[in-house]
Amino acid sequence: MNASIVLDRDGVINQDRDDYVRSVDDWLPLPGSIAAMAALSKAGWSLFVATNQSGIARGYYDLAELAAMHDKMRALVRAEGGDVADVVFCPHGPDADCPCRKPRPGLIDQLIARHGSLQGAYMVGDSLRDLQAGAARGLRPVLVLTGKGAITQSQLATQAWSEPPLVYADLAAFARALLTQASS
Repeated sequence: MNASIVLDRDGVINQDRDDYVRSVDDWLPLPGSIAAMAALSKAGWSLFVATNQSGIARGYYDLAELAAMHDKMRALVRAEGGDVADVVFCPHGPDADCPCRKPRPGLIDQLIARHGSLQGAYMVGDSLRDLQAGAARGLRPVLVLTGKGAITQSQLATQAWSEPPLVYADLAAFARALLTQASS
């Protein structure tokens, strides 16, 4: 088993916004998400974040602001005793035909190139494109119902899955289940 988890960001770790998370002040963690990440990390799971960030292409924020958001996320996880192993992002818009924009698996490919095989790892997201990107590289799909997850849940049956997605209320519920399973 690969002890790795790839997380989408907006709607999974932090609150999503229809008008985009544009600044460090806009980046607000979802209840329980930071503690869940820290608990998983302390239990030996390698945590990776793979996120589409088309707000850069749209001019809503720049790379420095995005880095500041990710620094804040990592600092919050570190303050709880955990670690985020890596963060990868796609800065392109939906019309750019970019191989790294989910649902394409380019972000997963970047993580594999940097860290080795992620076969058997989990891909946690709140949208079909998150789950599809992970599934394309053999990651086990996990849908959380935060962010756009409740809408996405109704779309799961329309897709062909080699392994049906697991569904949890939020990242904290997924972490509790995984940690309980690991300790039994």
